[in-house]
Amino acid sequence: MRTSELKGKIIISDETGRAFGKVSDLSYISDTGEFINIIIGEKTKIAEEIKLREDKNKRMLIPFSAIKSVGDFVIVSEKEIF
Repeated sequence: MRTSELKGKIIISDETGRAFGKVSDLSYISDTGEFINIIIGEKTKIAEEIKLREDKNKRMLIPFSAIKSVGDFVIVSEKEIF
């Protein structure tokens, strides 16, 4: 999967249907290329209210492993983002 395939897609919970924002970028391990986190841009109020994890630059993160499917939206398991 390429980063460009995810950028700009809306991130939605598979349990509640709540939107968290749009994918702005991905963090990865440079040695292996393994994706670690989705970096959220244009975050929603819900993302701010539930206090998603942040990096040192105060960007909200969702673990890449929480992704369940990618299509028009990025569907994530809300149980796996905390």
